[in-house]
Amino acid sequence: METTFAPSTPSVDLVKKYNVPVPRYTSYPTVPFWGNELPKEADWQRVLLNTFEATNQQEGISLYVHLPFCESLCTYCGCNKRITKNHGVEPIYLKAVLQEWDKYKALLPEKPVIREIHLGGGTPTFFSPENLRYLINGLLAGAEVHPHHEFSFEGHPNNTTYEHLQALYEVGFRRVSYGVQDLSEKVQRAINRLQPLENLVRATEDARRIGYTSVNYDLIYGLPFQTTQSIEDTFRQVITLKPDRIAYYSYAHVPWKEKSQRAYSEADLPTDAYKLSLYQLGQQMLLEAGYQDVGMDHFAFPEEELCVAQRQARLHRNFMGYTTTQSQLMIGLGVSAISDLYRGYIQNVKTVEEYYALLAMGEWPLLKGTLLSETDVCMRRHILDIACQGRTGWSQSPELSLLQEKVWPALEELAADGLIDLQSESLQLTAVGHRFLRSVCAAFDLYLVGAQKEPSAKPMFSKAV
Repeated sequence: METTFAPSTPSVDLVKKYNVPVPRYTSYPTVPFWGNELPKEADWQRVLLNTFEATNQQEGISLYVHLPFCESLCTYCGCNKRITKNHGVEPIYLKAVLQEWDKYKALLPEKPVIREIHLGGGTPTFFSPENLRYLINGLLAGAEVHPHHEFSFEGHPNNTTYEHLQALYEVGFRRVSYGVQDLSEKVQRAINRLQPLENLVRATEDARRIGYTSVNYDLIYGLPFQTTQSIEDTFRQVITLKPDRIAYYSYAHVPWKEKSQRAYSEADLPTDAYKLSLYQLGQQMLLEAGYQDVGMDHFAFPEEELCVAQRQARLHRNFMGYTTTQSQLMIGLGVSAISDLYRGYIQNVKTVEEYYALLAMGEWPLLKGTLLSETDVCMRRHILDIACQGRTGWSQSPELSLLQEKVWPALEELAADGLIDLQSESLQLTAVGHRFLRSVCAAFDLYLVGAQKEPSAKPMFSKAV
């Protein structure tokens, strides 16, 4: 069953009510609710091995590699990064990543089958083509590659060269995601990310010339000094280039966490209502250009694999965002990387120095994590179904009792506001509800509900709109 949504304009009252801090749900429970403890080594390894043994031969496993280095600081960025122009850090860091991967391979009972690799950052194309090829060859040594593998990386249009694209293509990469954000020079100056349009054109054409089958652009609305005119200009130019996928994210303004975001004032940011109008303008232009609205802030052409996966009810979401494969085990490598063990999560330490030191001592470079209860697994299923398919259902009596006790009042309120069509054993997003998808997911977030009863000085998440 396919779920599609026509653009819908929510009322001012709905925007005011639901534009509150909520997670993006790349995990459940979300990271702030894990606490600061690390599960016992025997426990998280048992969970990892159980998931590996259940999925390795059929689905394969995913690898996420965090490459944190950037030459300059983009002030809007909330990622874990290290700013440096010293490229001598490259071989040292990659050697440590492969050392960490060796620890996992020694733990696994059989040769891992690699279904996905994603290089994120930071700026993965900070690293030279030769060093990226060295990294991938090291990851694949002693492993098998799944026949339907998907390898992807994040590239900066300014420094992604033909040689970068060629080197990664030769080791199996077919998807590239370029951080575009906005094409207005005034906005780019405000966020310290000057990148001329010609660099984006070159990087896109190079990828297609080499043979990449999917080019994605990341765009952001709600940045300082954005206007309807600047958004219209950006999307007109972007649509001309016809990227296969577009992620159109809400800017997460969290200056209490990211000091760089204090480079501009609140007065430079659009109001909530104006910010929503920026999204709706971009959305309308994309739909008119033939893109389809997919999940949470994503767009793709109907024949693109993201849309195909949604139609076939196999779209998935994890720390890499939306993915078309169903691998239940994702191992995160590198500083701050998170591993999704299906019934648990573990996260690496957040500084390069700690990461190196722990590996040098033969230790796992882990910071914290959590193991999931049966209730967590149940709620995560509903959140993923809503985020990926726009609907969810329940029929088992124990689950129904839990939902009636913990979730039902919130669902009834969402239904009364016209965000969902609520039935006795299912719900479906409405066109208006699709715009508040994160808020609908939040109805199943028992941790967030509990936290909302205890006022905090600072919100843990960015706003929904």
